[in-house]
Amino acid sequence: MNLVVRYGAFALISTLINFSAQEATVQILPGHPLMLSIFVGTVAGFVVKYVLDKKWIFFDDYTSHRSEARKVTLYGLFSVMTTVIFWSFEVAFWTLWGTTFAKYAGGALGLAIGYVSKYALDRRFVFRSERA
Repeated sequence: MNLVVRYGAFALISTLINFSAQEATVQILPGHPLMLSIFVGTVAGFVVKYVLDKKWIFFDDYTSHRSEARKVTLYGLFSVMTTVIFWSFEVAFWTLWGTTFAKYAGGALGLAIGYVSKYALDRRFVFRSERA
């Protein structure tokens, strides 16, 4: 399977897992704050995306606890940075044009920029394999 197709599929899978975990949290703990469901979904999506990227995008082998902790930390920091890009575009398009279509168009553009940036950052700093 082509790298771009795999990467896109894994992004979709992690997003679906994130949303599913959020919904499950709301259903199981209906009186709890929204932020709890967002946190649970984010953690679930992050774990799945990290494992898929590590194994099937960058073909990265486990070397040590220390190395893995470094990779997870950097992966997480880059995830936060690219999420800010995504949210910024979505909010900016909504603010400028005030339509649902504009909001989702901005979100799609922000996601595309974020994922391309994330791949480049992960390849260069997180998974330093020549095979990726």
